[in-house]
Amino acid sequence: MTQPFTPILATLGYVLSPDHKRVLMLHRNRDGDFHSGKYNGLGGKLHPDEDVVRGMCREIREESGLECESLQLRGTISWPGFGKNNEDWFGFIFVITQWSGELIDLCPEGELCWVDVDRISELPMWEGDRHFLPLVFSDDGRQFHGVMPYRNGRPVSWHVSHLSPPREQGK
Repeated sequence: MTQPFTPILATLGYVLSPDHKRVLMLHRNRDGDFHSGKYNGLGGKLHPDEDVVRGMCREIREESGLECESLQLRGTISWPGFGKNNEDWFGFIFVITQWSGELIDLCPEGELCWVDVDRISELPMWEGDRHFLPLVFSDDGRQFHGVMPYRNGRPVSWHVSHLSPPREQGK
């Protein structure tokens, strides 16, 4: 009998600069952090009483001090076996295109920094991020929905499906 799939639900957001040429990244440089040394978007676990949009906005606020004004769901990813104890994770991936406020000086998760979108692949990051980040920043309007099983801290495969944007009526 197989165990039910009960992943940890999470958000992962990429805040764009007003000109959309840079992205706010989090350099995870705190001692004892499972993600130490890697760059990542902002986000985290959903609370039981919140939907994914509220959860994403809360995480952006907590980690950066910024308030989301406009965000787009780019896709979802299932990461079986990703956690430090091989937990399964399921992430809702957003791009935040408009925001207000000022960056906080000290993020509890690490150091915040603006990075050119076209140079993001040069950063140290989870190996699997290199598969889906081009989809996050693509001009393609389709949502992506992928699965990336992990074993021993590394992705073992990657499969992705795309949803076409809804057609406008009368076209």
